[in-house]
Amino acid sequence: RTKDFNPQRGAEVVSQANQFLDAHCPLNVGSHTDVAAYLVQEGALIITLRDGQRTELKTPTQWVGYNIEEGAVTQILFKHHGLHIELQFDPSHPIGANSASGVKDVVVEAALTTIQDCEDSVAAVDVDDKVQVYSNWLGLMKGDLKETFVKQGKELTRTLVQDRKYQTPQGGELTLPGRSVMLVRNVGHLMRTDAVLDQDGQPIPEGILDAAVTSLCALHDLNKAEGLRNSRTGSVYIVKPKMHGPEEASFTNTLFDRVEDMLGLARHTLKVGVMDEERRTSVNLKETIRVVKDRLVFINTGFLDRTGDEIHTCMQAGPVLPKNDMKLALWLGAYEDNNVDIGLETGLRGKAQIGKGMWAKPDAMAEMLATKHAHPEAGANTAWVPSPTAAVLHALHYHKIDVAKYQEDIAQRARASLESLLTPPLLNG
Repeated sequence: RTKDFNPQRGAEVVSQANQFLDAHCPLNVGSHTDVAAYLVQEGALIITLRDGQRTELKTPTQWVGYNIEEGAVTQILFKHHGLHIELQFDPSHPIGANSASGVKDVVVEAALTTIQDCEDSVAAVDVDDKVQVYSNWLGLMKGDLKETFVKQGKELTRTLVQDRKYQTPQGGELTLPGRSVMLVRNVGHLMRTDAVLDQDGQPIPEGILDAAVTSLCALHDLNKAEGLRNSRTGSVYIVKPKMHGPEEASFTNTLFDRVEDMLGLARHTLKVGVMDEERRTSVNLKETIRVVKDRLVFINTGFLDRTGDEIHTCMQAGPVLPKNDMKLALWLGAYEDNNVDIGLETGLRGKAQIGKGMWAKPDAMAEMLATKHAHPEAGANTAWVPSPTAAVLHALHYHKIDVAKYQEDIAQRARASLESLLTPPLLNG
């Protein structure tokens, strides 16, 4: 490992990238390793191998876009399992100079949605913290958020990325968003904040304040006629955690009704992501979905929060399993399966996200790459990751695994056992 470019490590990355392309964008003849040139001629992608032989993609419709500057191809865009893969070309780049075809990078579309947080992951514990959270969300919704910082002695400024534009093989133009669709996670119903006091001078429910302020900020996005947009359909996406069953989900629906009325928004402009992380929600997930069915954009499981509620529920019955054993507990397998079963049963396939929990070890990327394929194999079409690097690596799993096909198969199985879901994880049985 060196601070400068290491050709040996670079060659290994190039080899891995070519293996990825061969697996998911295969050629009729040969390997991407052997390509001497990717050319666009008369609306066709012509791929020339080093031995002079010409070939094409085994599935030509995977080629969906390209860009040419000064007569040279600068980008080629493929699509696989609904996700885009961009080949970037620059013969003057250190990588491109060592590539017969001039490929300098393979960019994998990842993190199609990203959650901006108002609660635990940003540790917003007082009024000043909350003002900062709201300010950041406002900047994201206006599209003008930027941050300047020093990294390795250099001053850098980050801003929101512009959309990507490509020519299509049919002669049209394709625009891909340069940014994730941003969701905002409000706090749970039981939290209170002294940021605003009621008529008796008491702190108000923080979730109500979050709903009002984050939706108000999002008006900037909804009312834009041009510029960087978040929602492509005129919606605001609010993640609601720690709801204890259908009654609290129904309260969320009422709260969102009131906020829409206050801001003059059409009914169901505010969408909701339901975190399935409380026992009463898991057991009553179908009814929880029903009461927010006109707003629902995702359901999601989470090991840590859901385990905490399981412990809280049965703590007076005796000591519970340690963490590593808890991951093998009967209730946990039933909980994870039940979430997917109910999601598919209620029609979320192709319409909403069915998600799995966070990879909570941001430094263990090799381990994540080796194991997190279990989430799409379980029927999850999204799963939480802690960083952009992790998002790109996890996206590789969605190329390897056709989640839609897995969901078709899972929909045929028997629903997870309620008895297993309710089995307490006690140390002594």
